Amino acid sequence: MKHTSLPQAGSSTGTPAARGMHQAFPLLFALLTLAGCSLAPAYERPDVAAPAAFKEAATDAQWKTAEPAEASTRGEWWQVFGDPFLNDLETQAASANQDIQAGAARLLQARAQVHSARSEYFPQLGVGAGPTRQRPSPASQGLAPDAGTEAFTLWRAQTTVAYEPDLFGRIRNNVDAATATREQSEALYRSLQLAIQADVAQTYFTLRELDAVSALYANTVKLREQSTKLFQRRFDEGDISELELAQSRTELAQARSEALGVARQRAVAEHSLAILLGKAPADFSVTPTPLARVDLRIPAGVPSGLLERRPDIAAAERAMAAANARIGSARAAFFPRLNLTGSFGFESADLSDLFKWSSRTFAAGPLVGTALSLPLFDGGARRAGVDLAKGAYAEQVANYRQTVLRAFKEVEDDLAQLRLLQDQLLAQNDAVGSAQRSSNLSKIQYREGSVSYINVMDSDRSVLQQQRSAIQLEAERARTTVDLIRALGGGWENAMGVPGATAGSQPEKISRRD
Repeated sequence: MKHTSLPQAGSSTGTPAARGMHQAFPLLFALLTLAGCSLAPAYERPDVAAPAAFKEAATDAQWKTAEPAEASTRGEWWQVFGDPFLNDLETQAASANQDIQAGAARLLQARAQVHSARSEYFPQLGVGAGPTRQRPSPASQGLAPDAGTEAFTLWRAQTTVAYEPDLFGRIRNNVDAATATREQSEALYRSLQLAIQADVAQTYFTLRELDAVSALYANTVKLREQSTKLFQRRFDEGDISELELAQSRTELAQARSEALGVARQRAVAEHSLAILLGKAPADFSVTPTPLARVDLRIPAGVPSGLLERRPDIAAAERAMAAANARIGSARAAFFPRLNLTGSFGFESADLSDLFKWSSRTFAAGPLVGTALSLPLFDGGARRAGVDLAKGAYAEQVANYRQTVLRAFKEVEDDLAQLRLLQDQLLAQNDAVGSAQRSSNLSKIQYREGSVSYINVMDSDRSVLQQQRSAIQLEAERARTTVDLIRALGGGWENAMGVPGATAGSQPEKISRRD
């Protein structure tokens, strides 16, 4: 007679299920040790060729520092213009501009994406309850095909749990990509704020330019009305011909027409400013005030400083980081995925017995499929996914470098414009003085009978044109100053590394040549 020995405590033998569990533990432990590993390439910001200094940076010793501008709060760069009305406009735009509101909503979406990605680190729990009415087939009961089976109702209440360990860093890389995308959205939001702030300031200076031109034409119309009245009286007395009176009336009508054209442009500019402030044009108006002169010298710093100051560059860099992390997520598809699932609850054919301890039920392991899965053949889909992620990363690298180059160009353009605008304004002021002198001489000669009235009209038109050009150049200098601040990232507080500059350096007002 054979005796069957029972397995001893601690023995490796036992039931097949127990042996299977013991054999699965080493594999499970080995897989869990892979949790948190990342297959993403090591991320490094690409090098860009940054020159040592801006080519167009002002080094002319013919300008000297006058009084310093008032210190402005960090980020509120528009305060250096010393215009309280502009300060108020910027405050209104910050709180009511609809593009900024939309940008803030996009930022909230990006932050929610990070929370969604991080949720995969944690188990997913669920509860459910309800009846199931079913009739098993004879085959499922081991009966003959023509055997009858009874339908029954099964009441079930259970809790389910599902958890995927982060093997090979798939979840981690998704979280890294979502985090970088959120940081990109934050940088884009700051870039949008800066763009709106610059648009408000530039539109405001355009409005003030048109106010100055309007005042110029108002004075011109007044003078020509006086001249036309004088000519009318002289014509009535027979001192001049009707031709000179008609010429005077023509000049007056032309001045009035041009004044109306300026008024039309001002209305459009005022409406644009209202939209930037988040207001309907009908609810917004600005009292006409001629443009005040803007003389500011903005410390540009060094080109490499743009890599830290410009929010659009920061956004492009974060887009690269997100694309790099997605390469790791795509590579993780080549490796196994482990899904741990289970459930615990109660099942009963009678609702009154549902929550009795004898009705308990549980399941460990996947209810459908397998716990550990690895596709063997997918027609190249996973390889295409990796290639797609690598291509997206290469695209973002090129976008980043192009953004940096564009930033350098914008700063150089604005520095060059400000340098040349200063000399152009000096020349234009000389032209205004010469035109006024010519106009005075032509009027003297007309009264003496040396020249005709056509010479006087030509001289007056020249004065008007030169004065208008001077106003336009002054406004262009103000707008270009705003654009330079925008191109520099909206601030100049961190001027460390600039020869002769210290942190917290501010724009300076400049005086005219000695």
